[in-house]
Parts: sequence; structure tokens; C-alpha cells
Amino acid sequence: MTSEEGPTEHHRFAERFAHQWAQARAERRAEPPAPVRAGPSNLSRAQVPWGVDLAAAWSWRFLVIAAASYLVLWLLSFFAVIMVPVAIALLIAALVSPVVRWLHAGGVPVALGAGLVMLSGIAIVGLLLTFVGQQVAAGATDLADSVVEGIGRIRDWLKDGPLNASDTQINDALEAMQKAITEGTSENGVLSSTLEVGTAIGHVVAGFFIILFSTYFFLADGERIWAWTVRLAPRVARQRFDDSGRVAWRSLTQFVRATVLVAAVDAIGIMLVALILGVPFVLAIGVLVFLGAFVPMVGATIAGTVAVLVALVDQGPITALLMLGGVILVQQIEGHVLQPFLMGRFVSVHPLGVIIAIGCGVIVAGVVGALIAVPFIASLNAVVQHLASYTSVGSDDPEEELDEDRVEVATTEAAEPAAPEPEGGDDDRPDA
Repeated sequence: MTSEEGPTEHHRFAERFAHQWAQARAERRAEPPAPVRAGPSNLSRAQVPWGVDLAAAWSWRFLVIAAASYLVLWLLSFFAVIMVPVAIALLIAALVSPVVRWLHAGGVPVALGAGLVMLSGIAIVGLLLTFVGQQVAAGATDLADSVVEGIGRIRDWLKDGPLNASDTQINDALEAMQKAITEGTSENGVLSSTLEVGTAIGHVVAGFFIILFSTYFFLADGERIWAWTVRLAPRVARQRFDDSGRVAWRSLTQFVRATVLVAAVDAIGIMLVALILGVPFVLAIGVLVFLGAFVPMVGATIAGTVAVLVALVDQGPITALLMLGGVILVQQIEGHVLQPFLMGRFVSVHPLGVIIAIGCGVIVAGVVGALIAVPFIASLNAVVQHLASYTSVGSDDPEEELDEDRVEVATTEAAEPAAPEPEGGDDDRPDA
């Protein structure tokens, strides 16, 4: 074949191949499609171990809950100037609501009863603060003289004690302290401190009126407010939502009552010890201990140290040690008698939960957070137990419940037939 005939022969071969390929495709299209056959999925869960799948499910749900909780806490902290007084008003309403109900049972309208309770409370607090202020003003001069005398004793101890400090060293230390105070009270420091104090006073005044009005409306229109809140929930969940709220309110009321009783016993006990030892500011110390006892387990102890310091400044170390012993004795009576009896009876919160709640409350909102954290945990614990078991709050023993669950699971597994072995082998999951 010549070089001229070669390209022609190749061209004819290509045409014949293209014609045969087109004819084969036409015949293939004319045939009916093959039937669709079902089979095992290649995305079987056996490719992921059951433990990993369960951990992943718990993890993403936990992340969502944590993010939502952080958002709620951030919003509450952003509006803390409003939310903190409202929370305090809720605690006050839980304390005095039985008095309003008692007045209403005697024929007094709810709104009028709430007003009478509010006016009586303001009058009692005002009289108490007046007496405390008079006592502090009357003894301030004597206490100041005792402080000056105590400073002189400290100076003598620094010179003659184990430190053996010279007058020059003591004077240099005093000058350094005076310089630091002077710099802190300079024009800029005074201006910034004045602005901070003014802002704090404004917040306190606003918070007082928010507490006042919120407490009144909680007492007078609490049922209507709660009914409006329940209607925000879906219809199918309103009954359980209402029941949970009422359980939380009962738990909160019982907690506040128990706390007031414990605080009163702490205050009276420490006041009696201070009165016997002749420590000044007895009434002021009692009020401080009473307010401090609202922070469980640590508040009354910290407030009691003020009585010890007053005794140390006014009468010396021997009286201070006796005052410290009295504070410890009162705290032991509270911790071993009152707390187990009252808190264990009214509020089923473990002491470890109380400590964790106080720590978290301090981190989130300082002293106010410690005040609100424990009643919040008590109410939340009551709601969780109510929704979980639908029995009386705090009546179930966790160890007994766990043993019953284990027996139930073992009985169910023994009664069910063994599951057939899957075609793809073991999928690393327990039997269904």
C-alpha cells in the first residue's frame, strides 16, 4: 500500500468503528433498564463504635446547653442592676407571703394586706437601723481611742518583739503608707473615687425602689404574674410547667424560712456572748451576723470575725479569744443541730452542692451571687426531682433507685431473646 492509500484506509476504518459504536449504543438504549436491587447500606453504624457514637451525641448536646446557659448568664449579668433587686424581692416575698395569706384569710384584700406588710417591714428595718446607728455613734469615740492605743501597742511590739525594728524603719513604713494614701486621694483619685461612689449610690437607691415595688407586686399580683408566665409555655407542657413552678416556690419558701431561723439563732447567740464579755456594738454585731447568715455555711462565720476584731481592739487578746470561742460554739450548734434538722427537713441539698453553688455564685456575681445561688440550687433541685420521679421532693434514696434500675435492666435483658448475628459481623454495640 502506497503512502497515498494509507490515510484513506485509516479514514475508512475510523468511519466503520464509529458506525458500529453508534449502532451498539442504539441497541443498548433499546433494552429495558436493569431492576433496582436493595442491599445493605455501606453507611452502617457499625463503622462507628457504639461508645463513640454515644459520646458524640452527649457532647454536642452538652455544648448546646453550655452555650445557652452562658448566654443566659451573660444577659443576667448585663442587666444585673435590675435582676439582682428582683431576685432579692423574690426572696423577701417568699418569706412574708404567708403573712399576706393569713391576712387575706381574715378578710383583708390581698393588695391591702401586701401594702400593710410592706409598710410594717420598712418600719421595722428603719427602727433597727436607727438603733444600730445610735449605738455605733455613741461608742465610736471610745473605740477610736482603743484603736489608737492598740496601734501604740503594735508599735511597741515591733520595737521590743522578735522583729526588733528600729524607729527609723517604723517611721519609713508609716511614711510609705501615708504616701500611698496621699497618692490615692489625689485630685484624679478623688475624682474617680467620687464618680464610683456616686454611681454605686445611684445603683443602691435604684435597687431599693426596685426591691420595694417588685416585692409589693409579687405579694399582691403573684398569682396573675405566674398565670401569665405559664401561658407562655406550649399548651401540652403547661400543666407540668405550672406544677414545677409551684414546687420551686414551695422549696424557696421553706429555704428562706429555715435560713431566717438559723440566722436568728446565730445572731442571738453571738449577741449574748458579746453582751456577757462586755464587747461594744452588741446590736450592730447581731444585725451583721443575721445578714451574713443568709450566705449559708460561711456568712455567719465571716460576720462573727467582726465581733472578734471589736473585742480585740476594745479589750485585748484575752477577750478576743473568748469571743472567738463563743463564735465557734454558736457555729457548732448551728452546723450540727440546726442545719441538719432544718435544711435536711425543708430543703434536700447536699452540703457539697451548697459549697459549689456558693463558689459559682461568688464568681458570677460576688456576694449577691453567693446570697442567691443556694436558694436557686434548692429550687432547681426540687424541680428536677419533681419532673424525674413525680413523687414527693427529696423522698427517694439515690442508691436504692440505682439498685432498682439495675435489677430492672437485668430482668429485661434476661427475658428478651438473643438478637440474631448481623450479616456484616459485630457492630461493637450491645444487644438491642
